[in-house]
Amino acid sequence: MDLNAVRTFLKVSSEGQFQGAADELGITQQAVSKRIGALERELGVVLFARGPRGATLTVDGQAFLPHARGLLQAEDRALASVVPGRRALRVDVRNRRTAPATLLHAFYQQHGDLALDVVALPDLNLGAAPAAVASGTVDATFRGLTDPKKQLAGTGLSSALVIEDRHELLVGPKHPLADAPSVTPSQLADHPIWMPGLPSGDEVAAYYDELAATFGLTIDVLGPAFGAEVLLTEIAESAALANLIGERSRYLWPAHYNLRRIPIVDPTPVFPLWVIWRTDNRKPDLAELLTYLEADFAGRQGSDRWRPSWARDDH
Repeated sequence: MDLNAVRTFLKVSSEGQFQGAADELGITQQAVSKRIGALERELGVVLFARGPRGATLTVDGQAFLPHARGLLQAEDRALASVVPGRRALRVDVRNRRTAPATLLHAFYQQHGDLALDVVALPDLNLGAAPAAVASGTVDATFRGLTDPKKQLAGTGLSSALVIEDRHELLVGPKHPLADAPSVTPSQLADHPIWMPGLPSGDEVAAYYDELAATFGLTIDVLGPAFGAEVLLTEIAESAALANLIGERSRYLWPAHYNLRRIPIVDPTPVFPLWVIWRTDNRKPDLAELLTYLEADFAGRQGSDRWRPSWARDDH
């Protein structure tokens, strides 16, 4: 459907005259008549009753009127989604419950007038996420990078390490460590960690593989993943099951589960995440976000933390 014709229809309906609509649109009355005629032929109805006093909507014209307005509103939304300077800042947070989403929410609270579109890309593949940034599908994404320079070489993308999410131990009230104020990685060697469905072959698996090898941990990934709600229920009822959870991850559970989040210290394992963006993306909102992430990261640095080898300062 010709949106110019729809726009002309709305202008005639508001002006009540073809000539008035022509003057408002900056075109001739003949052009207005042609657009309305073409629209009427496409719809198979008469939209206006023409008379000496002007043009009035027919019953069909009145029925079409709200839909015509909706079409132009949809056009505005479509343009706003892609036109530079008009589209909302679109950021992929991987998972709405984890540290990137928590951090982005804190940024939004300080920038309440920001047009922000928070998404979680369905494909968590490390190759797909940067491709989404490069294509402009999203302005930024958060991912673990085992070799940033190599992985992003030739992509036109930039990256910065902005999150080191401290791990905590998640256990139920019956677990032997339930009342501990904190635990060390060496203490966890005698308590298997249950993380069913943990993916293999990506940066997350690389992190947990190195963590387990370094501290002699047993991380059980067997069994299907039925989702966070089922996992939390089983941990709450178990005297043996434990899980690792990011300090800034947000999960909700019934109060009677009495789950415990116990800090891990001496050292604290941290999962590193980079923010990735297009180097040529000049959106002011993106620049503000990057500045915020950098400041937050600098304010959370500590010496007593364990990072995988690929995220250390000398890497």
